[in-house]
Amino acid sequence: MVAVFSAVAVAYVIFGIAGFGTALIASPILANFMPVSHIVPLLALLDMFAALSHIAKDGRHADTSELKRLVPFMVIGSVIGVAILLKTRPDFLLLALAVFVIGYALYALSGFRARQSFAASAAKPFGLIGGVFSALFGSGGFIYALYLSGRIEQKEKFRVTQSTLIGLSTLTRVVFFTISGVYMNTAIWTMALILAPAMIFGVFLGRHITLRLTREQFMRVIHMVVLCSGVFLLIRYFNL
Repeated sequence: MVAVFSAVAVAYVIFGIAGFGTALIASPILANFMPVSHIVPLLALLDMFAALSHIAKDGRHADTSELKRLVPFMVIGSVIGVAILLKTRPDFLLLALAVFVIGYALYALSGFRARQSFAASAAKPFGLIGGVFSALFGSGGFIYALYLSGRIEQKEKFRVTQSTLIGLSTLTRVVFFTISGVYMNTAIWTMALILAPAMIFGVFLGRHITLRLTREQFMRVIHMVVLCSGVFLLIRYFNL
């Protein structure tokens, strides 16, 4: 329990800073102590409540215009992702995404260009791709982060907008798990209640770390988490 509690706390420090990345940190640790089938619905619950806490406290800082651009395509992408999952094994897509993400993150961290920016129309491919990979692998948050990092200047607005997107994405998963009866298992709810203090502490600490970072430091953290996400996906591909 010490290992599980610590992993969840660290994961939500990252979430408090970046607005995503909990599965990257927590899943490998949790897999050693609980059934893998419990991990995704457990983290979906915790992510949803963590995102709601962000929205309740700082929701007024979210960029609603970016949400309006991304959310419809995120939903469409999720439907496409489910269809792909039902029709085929999406192994190649996982490899392609991992290579793209690692390459982009290394490029961003290199400092070759001081500023990355995207046109508003880029919300369509980023929303679609993020939705597809959220449905396929539960790993779409960093796709939205890449887009928002090139659209939003203020780090606080970025963080809250990203958290809101993750909240909407996890809400969809929670509804699906509820309909399918996954949450009839009381062990998941019990573990969620036990780990709630770790989630709250992590989000609180992450938020306060963010307030002390400059935009340049903040974006470097974002790209580091994106890089780790890509490496995690690559490892996952070779372990399939």
